[in-house]
Amino acid sequence: MKKQIGQWREFGLSSVSVNNRKTVYLIILILLIGGLTGYQNMPRESFPQIQVPEIYVNIPYPGNSPEIITDKIIKPFEKELNKLKGIEKIEATSIQDFGVLKIEFDFAITPKEAKRAVEEALSDARSTKSFAQDLPVEPTIQEIDVNEFPIININLSGEYPVDLLKEKAEIIKDKVEAIAEINAVEIRGVQQKKVKVEIRKYDAEAKNVSFSDIEGAIQGENTTIGAGNLKIDGIDNFIIIEGKFKDYNDLRDLVIKHEDQDNVYLRDVADVSFTDADTTSYARQNGQPVVMLDVKKRAGGNIINAIDQLKAVVEDLKNSFPDDMSLTYTNDQSVMIRSQISNLENSIVFGVILVVFVLLFFLGLRNALFVGIAIPFSMFLSFILLNAAGVSLNIMVLFSLVLALGMLVDNGIVVVENVYRFMDEGYPAIEATKKGVGEVAWPIIASTATTLAAFVPLALWPGIIGEFMQYLPITLIIVLGSSLFVALVINPVLLAVLMKVENEKTSNKRFIRSFILITSIGIIFIFLGIQSMGNLLLIIGGLILLNRYFLFPSTGWFQNKLLPKIEAGYQRFLKWVLHKKRPVWIIIGTFMTLILSFILTGVFPPKVLFFPENQPNYINVFVELPVGTNIAQTNQTTLEIKKEIDEVLNSPISDEDTLSYYEVADIEIYDSIITTTPFVSSIIEQVGKGTSDPNAGPSYGETPHKSRITVSFCEFSHRKGLNTSSVKSEIESALMGKFHADITIIVDKEQNGPPQKPPVNIEVTGGTSYGELTKKAEKIQQFISNGNVNGLQKLKLDVEINKAEIQIEIDREYAKRVGLSTGQIAQSLRTSLFGKDVSTYNYKEDDYDINIRFNDTYRTNLNSILQQKVMFMNNRGQKLSIPISAVVKEVKEVNKHAAVVRKNLNNTVTVFAGVQEGFNPNEIINQVKELLIQFDESAEGLSFSNDGYQYKFTGQMEDQQKELSFLSTALLVAVFLILLILVTQFNAFSSPVIILTSVVLSLAGVFLGIVISRNDFVIIMTMIGIISLAGIVVNNAIVLVDYTNLIRRRKRKELNLNMEILLSNEEVKAAVIEGGKTRLRPVLLTAITTILGLFPLASGLNIDFFSLVKEWDPKIFFGGDNVIFFKPMSLAIIYGLTFATFLTLVVVPTMYYTIYRFKIWLFQKMKWNIKIEL
Repeated sequence: MKKQIGQWREFGLSSVSVNNRKTVYLIILILLIGGLTGYQNMPRESFPQIQVPEIYVNIPYPGNSPEIITDKIIKPFEKELNKLKGIEKIEATSIQDFGVLKIEFDFAITPKEAKRAVEEALSDARSTKSFAQDLPVEPTIQEIDVNEFPIININLSGEYPVDLLKEKAEIIKDKVEAIAEINAVEIRGVQQKKVKVEIRKYDAEAKNVSFSDIEGAIQGENTTIGAGNLKIDGIDNFIIIEGKFKDYNDLRDLVIKHEDQDNVYLRDVADVSFTDADTTSYARQNGQPVVMLDVKKRAGGNIINAIDQLKAVVEDLKNSFPDDMSLTYTNDQSVMIRSQISNLENSIVFGVILVVFVLLFFLGLRNALFVGIAIPFSMFLSFILLNAAGVSLNIMVLFSLVLALGMLVDNGIVVVENVYRFMDEGYPAIEATKKGVGEVAWPIIASTATTLAAFVPLALWPGIIGEFMQYLPITLIIVLGSSLFVALVINPVLLAVLMKVENEKTSNKRFIRSFILITSIGIIFIFLGIQSMGNLLLIIGGLILLNRYFLFPSTGWFQNKLLPKIEAGYQRFLKWVLHKKRPVWIIIGTFMTLILSFILTGVFPPKVLFFPENQPNYINVFVELPVGTNIAQTNQTTLEIKKEIDEVLNSPISDEDTLSYYEVADIEIYDSIITTTPFVSSIIEQVGKGTSDPNAGPSYGETPHKSRITVSFCEFSHRKGLNTSSVKSEIESALMGKFHADITIIVDKEQNGPPQKPPVNIEVTGGTSYGELTKKAEKIQQFISNGNVNGLQKLKLDVEINKAEIQIEIDREYAKRVGLSTGQIAQSLRTSLFGKDVSTYNYKEDDYDINIRFNDTYRTNLNSILQQKVMFMNNRGQKLSIPISAVVKEVKEVNKHAAVVRKNLNNTVTVFAGVQEGFNPNEIINQVKELLIQFDESAEGLSFSNDGYQYKFTGQMEDQQKELSFLSTALLVAVFLILLILVTQFNAFSSPVIILTSVVLSLAGVFLGIVISRNDFVIIMTMIGIISLAGIVVNNAIVLVDYTNLIRRRKRKELNLNMEILLSNEEVKAAVIEGGKTRLRPVLLTAITTILGLFPLASGLNIDFFSLVKEWDPKIFFGGDNVIFFKPMSLAIIYGLTFATFLTLVVVPTMYYTIYRFKIWLFQKMKWNIKIEL
C-alpha cells in the first residue's frame, strides 16, 4: 500500500509550503497583523457608496415660460446630447424662469467623463442658431455626489428668538467644519433677513419718484470707493470715500430726488425696516421652532469617526449654551451603521461558534481547530485586499462574510479529513500531509472555481442595482479565493507540525489546574477594572470545564458510536437504492419532485417583491395643497395633520397595553447610569422650501404649498417588539379621508438599498400640445382613482396642473407710441410685486440684501398694480408717467401646467403612486393593469389611442423585469461556466452532467421551502440566493464524483486491467457505495456548516457577544434591518442546500451508477469498441 501511495500525486504549492514552514509562519504573522489593521482602517458605512454617472444641468432663463425654455433651450440641447455615446436616459424639466436636465450615463462611464461630455454638448448646443443667445447667467453643470447628503442633523430648539438660535448654530458650524472628515455644514430653518424698502405707491407718484430713482440713490450712496493715492511729504496716502451705511435707519434720511429746490427723502415715499424676508419655510421639532444644521462628510471619510468627533465638539460647546436650549441629533447615520455592522459582526461570531461546534463533533477538538482556522485567516487576507482596494466595511461586505462562513471551511474539511485518513493508516506526518493534500488539491480547486464561477456573472451586474450589489460577489470571490490559499498553503504546514492521530490522554488534574489558573486571572482583571478581559477569561474557563466533562465525552460518543452507525445505515441504504430498477425510480421521483415544486408554486404563489420590505426607521408624511396656496395656510394645515399624528401616537398601543407610542421607552442601566431610549425619537415638521416628495421628481424654486412631517423611531434593538410598519399603517388610516380632497397626503418610509421608483409609475406620451397631454394623463389618473384600488396611495402627476396664472397682453403699438417697451412694463410689475435687490447692508460681518418694492397694501390688489405709473424720459427729454393699465390690451386668468417634462426627447407626464403599508406592490400593479384594460376599451380610452397618445408602465415594474431578466441570464451563464470547468476537470461529459443535474434539482428545495413556509419571493435577494446555491451545491458533488472515479482507478490498478476491459457492474456499484460512505462526513459537514453560518440571519436571532463579554448582557432580540434585507437570500440557500444534500448523498450516486450502466448498454447495443474507462 505504501508503494502505491508513493506513486500518487502531490500538489507542488502545498509541498513547497510544507518544506518551507518558517516562511509560512511569517505569512501567518503578516495576515494576522495586516488583517486586523485593515479591518480597523476600513471606513464604516451602512450601504456601499456608489459613484452614479448622473449629471444635472441648471439653465436659468428669467422671464420665460416653460414652453419657451423647452423650445429655445431644452430641445437644441437634447439634440446634441443625443449624439453622445453611453447615455441611458435624458430627463428635462422646464419651469418658469429656468430649465433642468438630468442625464443618466452607463456605469462604464465615470462621472468625470460624463460631466466633460455634457459640457462639450452644451457648448455645441449654444453655438447653434436655435439655442437662446441671451442667457443672463452661465448654466451650472453638476455631478451627483453621495457625500452631498447629510450624515447627521444637529437641531437647536427652545423658547428663544430664532436669531439667538442661529447665532449658536453659527458657532457650532464653525467648530464642526474644522473637523478634517467634515466637508460642509449648512444651516436650515432660519429665515433670512432683509432691509425692506416698502414704497407707498401714492406718495411716490405724488412726488414723481420712480423705482429707478430709489434704486439709483441707494446704489449711489451706499458704496465705498477707493479714489487713489496722494503723495504728501513723500508718503503715499490712500484716499477712500466711505459711504456704506452703518445703520439701516440712515436709509430713511437718504435724498432720493432734488427737484424745484426741494429734497425728497426716502422716508417721504417708503417705509424702511430690517426684518425677516418673506417666509419661505417653517421648521419645528416636537412642536417647537428649530434651527437645523445639515452635516456632510468628505469623500472617503469614515462616517462613524466623523460623527464621534462631531459629537465631542458639540458636547463641549453645549456647556456654554443655556440649560433650557435643546440640542438633539436626528438622521444620525452612525447609529444605524453601528447597529447594522454590529449585528452582522455578531452574526459572524454566532456563525463561527455554530460552525466550530459542529466541526468539534465531527472531527474532534484538534481537527476542528485546524479547519476552523480557515475562517479568521481567510477573512484577514480579505480585509487586507479590500482595504487596499478602498472598499468600505458595509453590510454587503459583512453579509458576504456571513454567507461565506460555511463555505470557508469546505476546503479545510476535505484537506484535514484526507490527511487524517493517511496518518491514521500509519504514514509520517509530512508524507501524509503531502499525499493527502495532493489527492484532493485539484478537486477542491475545481470546486472552488465552480463556486466562484457562479458569482462571476453577478460581479458584472449592470446599472445602479448592480453597482450596489456587486460588492457581494466581489467579496465572496476574494474571501473564497483566500480560503483556498489557506487550505493549500497554511493548513498543510499546521497539519504536518501539529496533527496527531492518537488523542492525548490528559488527567482531570491538568484540566482543573488550567481552569483555576484562567479563572483566577480573570477575577484579578475584574478587580483591576478590566471588565471585558476578566469576563472573557471566565468564559474560557467555563468552556474548559464544558469541554472536559461534556463536549469531549459527547464528541467521542458521536464519532465512535453515532457516526459509524449513520455511515453503516447510509451504506445499507445505498445498497438498497442501487438494487435493480430502484435507481431509475429514484431519479424519476426526484424529477417529479422538481415538477411538483413548480406546480405548487403556481397553485399557491408566494408574494413577489422587488426588494425586501423593511420596517421604517422613519416615516415621512408628505402634504401637498393646491398650487398657489399661501404658506401660512399650508402651515396651518400641517399643524392640523400633526395633531392627527399626535393622536395616533398618544393612543394606547392595544387593548392589552395601555402605554402609548410616545410613552414606550427602552430603559437600560449600566454602572448605575440610566439610559432611556424613547420609541419615537423625534418629530420634525418642515413647511415650504425643500419639502417635496423625491418620488415626484425634482422640485425647483419655492414650494409654499408643500410640507413634510418626519416621525423618527429608535433603532430596532430598542423597540421592545413594536412594529414601526404598524405605526405607519395607523397613521395612514388616521389621515385617510380627514382632509379636503384637494389636499394630497402621502405616508412613506425610507428606502433600503439602491434608489427605487414608485411601484405604480405610468408614463404618458404623445401629441404635440403639452396641455393636451396633461389632460390625457389626468383622465388616466381619474379612471384609476375611480377604480378604488385598495392599498393604492393617492395618484399624482409629476407635473403640477391648474396653476393659476394671470396673463397680461400689452398693446405693443400704443406702448411704443408713448415710449414704453414690454420689458420696462414687465420690470415695473416684477419690482412692485417680488421686489428688486439693489444693494447690500453689512451687519455683524454678514451682508443682507436691500430690497425695494411696493408695501403690502398696494401689492395684493391687481387693479392697484396695473394702475401704477411707469416714469421715464422720452426722446425729447420730457419726463412722462404712464399708467400700466393704459397700455394693457387684455387681462386673462387661466389655469395651466407649471412645467414641461421630457424623457428621452419626448414630452411626458407620469402618473405615479406608492403602496400603503401591508399591501403587495405586484398585486396592486396587476389590479391597476386590469383597470387600464377597461380604460382601453372605454370611449375615453379609444379617444386616447386614436389621438396618438400612449402609456406604459415604468418605474419599479420596469426595473423588476430588467433585473429578473439579468439574474435569469446570470444563472444560465453561471451554469455554463460551471459546466466548462467541470468538463475541463473530468475530461468527460457524464460526470459534469450528473453534477449540474444536482444543481437544477436543488431548485425544488428552494420552491418547496418558499411555498410550504409561505415566504415572499424577493426577486433580487432570492434570485441571488439561487445563483449562490448553484456554486455551493456543486462542491460536494464534485468531491463525491471525483473520489468515486479515484476508487475506480485504484480498483483497476489492483486488478491490473487494460483499457479494453471494464470493471463489472458490481465493482462499480461497490466503488459508488464506498465513495458515498467515505465522503458522507465531508458532505454533511459542508452542508451543516453553511446552513448554520446563515442561521443567525435566517432566524433573525441577534446576540450581542461583545456586550455579553463586557456587561454579561447578551441583548437578545429577533429581527432587525439586516434580517429583513438578507433573510430571503439566506432562506433560499438553506432550503436549496438542505434538499441538495439529499441529492448529493442519494441521487448523485444513483445517477452515477445508472448512467454508467446506460452507457455500457448503449455501447454494446451499437457494437462500439470501448477503449476508455466510462
